[in-house]
Amino acid sequence: MENFRLRVFRSVSRHLNFRLAAEELLLTQPAVTQQIKALETELGVSLFDRSAGRVTLTPAGKALVPYAERLHDLAQEAQAAVAATTGIVAGNLSVGASQTIGQYLLPGFLAAFLKRSPYAHLEMSYGNTQQMLEELRAGKIEVALIEGPATGHDLKITPFLEDHMVCIVPPHHAWADKKIPVSDLPHAVLLRRELGSGSRRIVERALKVAGVKLTGLNNGLIFSSTEALLSAVEAGLGIAFVSRWAVRNQLTLGTLKLAHMDGLSLRRTFSLATVAGPALPETAQSFCDLVLTHAAELAPRPTGRPAS
Repeated sequence: MENFRLRVFRSVSRHLNFRLAAEELLLTQPAVTQQIKALETELGVSLFDRSAGRVTLTPAGKALVPYAERLHDLAQEAQAAVAATTGIVAGNLSVGASQTIGQYLLPGFLAAFLKRSPYAHLEMSYGNTQQMLEELRAGKIEVALIEGPATGHDLKITPFLEDHMVCIVPPHHAWADKKIPVSDLPHAVLLRRELGSGSRRIVERALKVAGVKLTGLNNGLIFSSTEALLSAVEAGLGIAFVSRWAVRNQLTLGTLKLAHMDGLSLRRTFSLATVAGPALPETAQSFCDLVLTHAAELAPRPTGRPAS
């Protein structure tokens, strides 16, 4: 429903790069240029300055941006209103996910959601738990799927799945497939995720509870993604703690092994985070409901009560 030239304009104005806009829109770069020229001809002004080897918005382009965004939002609202008369959920949805969830769980959630709501328009964001909560508070995303603990009266946190973190070692490591007392942990090189990672916070909190001093560990390299952490352990750079979801393929192939840490509890909860206050838009609420339902099929939701 949105004017296609304005859609192209919004993409170029966001990236300030014709090539990136072409990639986003699945067009050729000449096609993007043609659409912008046609819009400039229609308006009788230049929207972009292409001098000095870079793309910048002209004063006219800057003036058009908020109106292009409003027209886009209005088109989406119209589509959602029409879809609502048929019982179909439609509209924009911006979702952020911390890395483990984003890599191993979110694709399944999205596939199920789009099957149910094919007219929804999704925008995704990925990072560590701290980054996703910052984007949520800044209004850049509506829903964050996080793996670390989160607090704050400004947030609504809803647990949706229990996870277990495991200690992984190279296949020929002396600890492979063995039960190891947590007191032996300082004897190994521990590879870690970056500050702000929910996984890192869970591990550090569990070690403190177990009486292991963080300053007494043999800390190795720090990595900004779970996949890099897995590869580093495979390469023999040290050991690491990761989600059980992240290591399933490697355990099957035998490229990594588990070390069973005795005396260390590494259970954690994956949660949905939204801003506390008014009710969520229909599309966002529908997605949250689906995550809760879909997650219940993967594993029982934590209740805080001991199993009978």
